[in-house]
Amino acid sequence: MIQPLGRQPIAFTTTHNGRVNVLANNVRISEAFDPKQLPKELPPEFRAIWDTGATNSVITSKVIDQCGLKATGMAVVHTAQDTVTTETFLVAIFLPNNVVLPEVRVSKLPIRGADVLIGMDIISQGDFAVTNKDGKTAFSFRMPSTQCIDFVKSPQYRTPVLSAKIGRNAPCPCGSGKKYKYCCGAV
Repeated sequence: MIQPLGRQPIAFTTTHNGRVNVLANNVRISEAFDPKQLPKELPPEFRAIWDTGATNSVITSKVIDQCGLKATGMAVVHTAQDTVTTETFLVAIFLPNNVVLPEVRVSKLPIRGADVLIGMDIISQGDFAVTNKDGKTAFSFRMPSTQCIDFVKSPQYRTPVLSAKIGRNAPCPCGSGKKYKYCCGAV
């Protein structure tokens, strides 16, 4: 079971210049630990990718070797290409901005372009959002979840008008309270 430190929401945002196809940032990995006793020094840092298509998180042999991790079990893992039996490890994952998960069960698999894959076992523990604005991609993660993020219900969103005949002086069907000609019907 994944347990964040403390009860207050913890969060981070990672920003990339340009639009990216892979969400990535740096994380730190160590052996799992008692959340009441933080490690005295920071563990090694590795490149991580975030994958909403992965059920569980994964680490590579490089992480295992550098951190001196010992296997805690075995698991059958379904990858995009195959089904494999592999070792599992109990680790702590230090995400950006001091977001720490002291006990996460991960599998050992190769990962192209990274050393750690953050899967839905972690992502589903909180709120995860991706935005692409002004030529930058940003993703934010917060745990525990504090609200439902619903872009359709946000005040900036306007429902497209599907009706073919709306009077220009009629109230706008989007619910803004303005006349149609000054709102969704503005030219």
